[in-house]
Amino acid sequence: MAIEKVKAYFEALGRGQDVLEFETSSATVELAAQAVGVIPARIAKTLSFKQGEGCVLIVAAGDARIDNRKFKDAFGMKAKMLTPEEVLEMTGHAVGGVCPFAVENPQVETVLDCSLKRFESVYPACGSSNSAIELTCEELFSYAKATRWVDVCKDWAE
Repeated sequence: MAIEKVKAYFEALGRGQDVLEFETSSATVELAAQAVGVIPARIAKTLSFKQGEGCVLIVAAGDARIDNRKFKDAFGMKAKMLTPEEVLEMTGHAVGGVCPFAVENPQVETVLDCSLKRFESVYPACGSSNSAIELTCEELFSYAKATRWVDVCKDWAE
């Protein structure tokens, strides 16, 4: 189960006790925001797109949407999301709990969108549809093993 892998991952980092599990679903930005008790924008959603033989995970603020022009400029290709089956196969996480943690596939690149930077801390999922962890952007970048910051989203405001 993906949540157990993510919990073990954070346990090894001394942060296992910080993984939150909820009685209710946190599978969407709105549900996660209600479960955590924050505005939806502070939910760090993980979006997965095809990239060659692998994929790129883009972690963005809950109120941000992918801007196709910016995506193409940043990655040199059209934005094409993975199917739920491809997401599970590539990341080991099912849709609703996709996160950039404990992903063992070397064909998966993780990047963070600058829409997150306006917050002191954000809440990404932890491998299940009822989990999250509070992290600073610096912690998220490190723990997600992100390769870079990108600017590929729209509809969010400073």
